[in-house]
Amino acid sequence: MNGIISDLIEEDLLLLQEKVTMLPNEGKYKETIEACNNLLEWGMTLNDPKSVLIAHLNLAASHYSIGYIEEAFKHIDAYIEICSKFGDETDKLNLYHVLFLIYDYNKDFIKAKATLEKSVILGKKLMKYNIVCNGYNHYSHICIIEENYEIALQMAKEGMKLAKLHISFNPIVELRLKMNMAKAYIGLEDFNASRSLIKEIMSNPVLEVVIREKSQFNILIGGWYAKQKLYAEAFELFTHAKELVEGYNDIYLLKEIQEERCKLCEQMKDFHLGYKVQKEYISLLKEISNQELALEALKLDIKHGIADLEKKANNDYLTGLYNRNYIETMTNEWLKQAYIKNESIVCIVFDIDHFKLINDQYGHLFGDEVIKHVGQACSNEISEQGLFGRYGGDEFVVIIKDIPTKTGKKIAEQIEHTLRNLNMNIQGKSVSITVSIGISSNTESTEMTFKDLFHFADVRLYKAKQNGRDQIFVGN
Repeated sequence: MNGIISDLIEEDLLLLQEKVTMLPNEGKYKETIEACNNLLEWGMTLNDPKSVLIAHLNLAASHYSIGYIEEAFKHIDAYIEICSKFGDETDKLNLYHVLFLIYDYNKDFIKAKATLEKSVILGKKLMKYNIVCNGYNHYSHICIIEENYEIALQMAKEGMKLAKLHISFNPIVELRLKMNMAKAYIGLEDFNASRSLIKEIMSNPVLEVVIREKSQFNILIGGWYAKQKLYAEAFELFTHAKELVEGYNDIYLLKEIQEERCKLCEQMKDFHLGYKVQKEYISLLKEISNQELALEALKLDIKHGIADLEKKANNDYLTGLYNRNYIETMTNEWLKQAYIKNESIVCIVFDIDHFKLINDQYGHLFGDEVIKHVGQACSNEISEQGLFGRYGGDEFVVIIKDIPTKTGKKIAEQIEHTLRNLNMNIQGKSVSITVSIGISSNTESTEMTFKDLFHFADVRLYKAKQNGRDQIFVGN
């Protein structure tokens, strides 16, 4: 039976993995992010690093796509950490791809090129030649933007060499490499070499199938004419490119095309045509503004969703206090700093006396109410510099930094006093609450972790129980 359940879970995971990789292709970024968060939760619960990696990678890519770069980098950081422990070299190659996209988006071409160099080296090692050629293509494209045409040409030629060696090569990437070579020749004002390449590209059947590439080819030829000051011919090609791009509504590419058309109208001194193109351009800018507003709204929506998820991840579902995972993570950070700065950190651990008896006598629902009221009452006693949370069951933990153990004991006494005055009523009876408390501090050992600090306090809590409950135990 367990085997059947395990198979079903594995099948669900695979379906979810497939879903998060397919949804971005449909432009459904909010749905992708929701699905990725589900996959992340499943992956962490089932200790499945592959699912966690896929979730973080697609979260990074989705946040990049809506311009939420800060959040994209957060997921890349998480991906790198998990990848270093559990990932294989293919996972690292996937990471380079997303990193490149983000650096390119931010116009950080130095980091973008450095990432592409790593991608090319690893891609060759893994014999992922399509990825390698795509890397050369991207590198060439960046060099063209930087007007470094010699290197752009060299990179495109390197990509073409690999393309000719491998039968399974992607024809679209090969076409893009040739177009980059032609752009580099145009930049170098080698019009004969660029003309030969343009003629060669013109007969490529991909242009009749992939409209995006056909529009880029028209932009290429338009640039070739413009560089030779054949402005009317260039304008005609850019107009044709505009009509093609309008078919798949890439508004940012349309903006570039319209800017070129405006410039060409000035160069032709055709002010009547220039006025018409300027009106089209202004209309397009309004459309871009509307789309960017829609993206900002989507980012805000997603940001609130992330905040809710973070709250759920950090807070205990029953009390709303910090949960064990959050307290452990934060305390470990505090302990590292305390070790460097020679600061003290006190840990107070307490649980409710005879809580099992309360549950047995009055039921688990009443037991849950007791836990909630204890948490709420003690929250008021913890200073702003402290962490207070539910460790599990009826056990609570308090971490306070930069105080001596003596002060920690006073806070424990306040908690004890508060809870003695907390009366819970059920079935006409008043149920009194007492707690047993253990206290420890980081002065007891060097380079402590939360587990060490908690263990010392928990042992003392147990001693308080042994000594008759309703008391505080400090020291050995």
